[in-house]
Amino acid sequence: MDDESQRATDETDHTHHGEDAHSGHDESHTERRSEQSLLETEAESQSTDEADHGTHSQHDDHDGHGGMHEGHEQMFRRRFFISTLLSIPVLLYSETLQEWLGFSVPAFPGSEWINPVFAVVVFAYGGIPFLQMAVPELKDRAPGMMTLISMAITVAFVYSLASVVFPTQSAFFWELVTLIDIMLLGHWIEMRSVRRASSAVDELAKLMPDTAERITDDGDTEEVPVSELSEDDLVLVRPGASVPADGIVEEGDSDVEESMITGESKPVSKEPGDEVIGGTINGDGSLRVRVGATGEETTLAGIMRLVEEAQQSKSKTQVLADRAAGWLFYVALGAAVVTAIAWTIAVSFDATVIERVVTVLVIACPHALGLAIPLVVAINTSLAARNGMLVRDRIAMEEARNLDAIIFDKTGTLTEGEHGVVDMVTVDGVAEDEALALAAAVESDSEHMIARAIREAAEQRDLTAPDATDFEAIKGRGVRASVDGNEVYVGGPNLLTQLDSEVPNHLQRFADEAGQNAQTVVYLVRERELVAAFAMADVIREESYAVVDALHDLGIEVAMLTGDSQDVANAVANELNIDTVFAEVLPEDKDKKVQELQDEGKLVGMVGDGVNDAPALMRADVGIAIGSGTDVAVQSADVILVQNNPMDVVRLVKLSRASYRKMQENIVWAAGYNVFAIPLAAGVLAPIGILLSPAVGALLMSLSTVIVAINAQLLRRVNLSLPNLPEAAPPTDAQAAD
Repeated sequence: MDDESQRATDETDHTHHGEDAHSGHDESHTERRSEQSLLETEAESQSTDEADHGTHSQHDDHDGHGGMHEGHEQMFRRRFFISTLLSIPVLLYSETLQEWLGFSVPAFPGSEWINPVFAVVVFAYGGIPFLQMAVPELKDRAPGMMTLISMAITVAFVYSLASVVFPTQSAFFWELVTLIDIMLLGHWIEMRSVRRASSAVDELAKLMPDTAERITDDGDTEEVPVSELSEDDLVLVRPGASVPADGIVEEGDSDVEESMITGESKPVSKEPGDEVIGGTINGDGSLRVRVGATGEETTLAGIMRLVEEAQQSKSKTQVLADRAAGWLFYVALGAAVVTAIAWTIAVSFDATVIERVVTVLVIACPHALGLAIPLVVAINTSLAARNGMLVRDRIAMEEARNLDAIIFDKTGTLTEGEHGVVDMVTVDGVAEDEALALAAAVESDSEHMIARAIREAAEQRDLTAPDATDFEAIKGRGVRASVDGNEVYVGGPNLLTQLDSEVPNHLQRFADEAGQNAQTVVYLVRERELVAAFAMADVIREESYAVVDALHDLGIEVAMLTGDSQDVANAVANELNIDTVFAEVLPEDKDKKVQELQDEGKLVGMVGDGVNDAPALMRADVGIAIGSGTDVAVQSADVILVQNNPMDVVRLVKLSRASYRKMQENIVWAAGYNVFAIPLAAGVLAPIGILLSPAVGALLMSLSTVIVAINAQLLRRVNLSLPNLPEAAPPTDAQAAD
């Protein structure tokens, strides 16, 4: 793909799911800005110490989102441990806990100040970060998670200090410190999970070696930095060493470990002419590799870009959780107002009313809601990456669960994509060898698989193709060239339509029989006269049968799209039990077929090679590029399936459904706590003697957070290796998350 075309594709891609991405961006921008500001403040306080540290390696200089999340993680981790240690005296000298747990601690002069003093220190050190992160939310008039947390700890702090001056029935000191500790722990867990997902980029960067052995013109080797390698350099890859760049094997045989890039569980045999990927590990043999791509053009760099894009995208469920926090802020305020009015009317305004209002505001803080989605997303990302699925857009991953129909491009996806000439017929006066040699001449400059098949057939017959000039590819129809002064064409049925050529009866019968046998027919036209027809066979992939059955079992309609004739398409569709067939479709019309299904109200996924199918991938609700692990420049797909295995489409849908189910469960657990706790804290059951104390509220909040974290971890148990269908054999390359 040329640079201009690539830029056009990139620009178009930025509009894909634009509205959803924009809304996610708006919802998360304030939080990212506030956390980044806090991190910068934290970093400034440590700048002197960090200046004394030694130099970093090349890989440590990678500072994207992974570095930012690591900074957040370390900050929250440090504050959590220090705040927890400072909270111990508060817990020990809490009368409520002493009564609950049946213990006592010695009192001494001034011990009554332990709780307020240590609580103030914990609030100042552990609670202030949440207040700082709430400021941008309030400035933007978009209260969210940080505002909710800040309101809870501030109310508890002010009320507790007031209780020292104006003694009340209870103070919230132990609830205050445990609330802050839980918030810090939750944010530490969240940042740790996100950083682990983000660190995928850093781990990928570490795969690429720092140096390479370049072979000089005189045959010697010199060690040079990988950054100095250029295209067409010849490098030596010793046994056990990392391949320094993408390239082609020129000499040597070896098995290369590619699992870290493609998910392929077994080492892949490499011999002269085979492609190798930078960052993969060479086996026992020695290889000489001609460099084909370096730097940002390598497969590894492309995968890193895709991972970063996926981390920056935000799912609709995450946006919903963020909005829920904002709604909960107003619900808590409303409930507090109603509580104050109701209790004032019932018992007149006194300390009990204030305590009820404070309890409502304190326990409204739903940290579990903040963990509900990020934990699932982090595990989802790990599972997907380890099973060869590169997700560029989390919205697409989430939408995959709702797909009503999936369109497969036939050639190379449902079929092997390797054609061979299996039969041919000519008009009277033209010998088969003459026709085949003429077709090979026209196809001499084409890299299309049909062109290769025709040339290979000519070579097998030891035919010498005549010279061809003025070669021209006719998009979606075939090729044209000048041979011995004659204008000669080779192409499919669309070519005959364009040339308005008549098909002799015996050639038509030949084409009909070939179509019934799921064979593609290619025609040879000389001076607009049809002279020969070639039958090309494309074998159906063995796993395609299982894929169609598995998708049907999941309730998804399967469609097939191809430029082949209707007969060929129908034969393949009947063999695979495909529901809908689009045949004789030109590349520029593929997206229209996607639109046809969308117009029927269906959510449509498109599976293609990511290059020729770019418009259709863009048009689809979920664009899936299959077998494009070594072509990561593809920007039109939402999901890249690294291995050329259509069964990964089934695994994508299964993972999407399992992940969304966990997200829903977590939101229910997180929000359920508030639905249950706020009315009880407000005192709706007070007439029958049931009141939720701040202590019990804090306990429920902790339990909710723990349940959400455990439930997210259960996603790791999803079995992606088995479609749970008797017809679908388990893929041998499925891997579980760590």
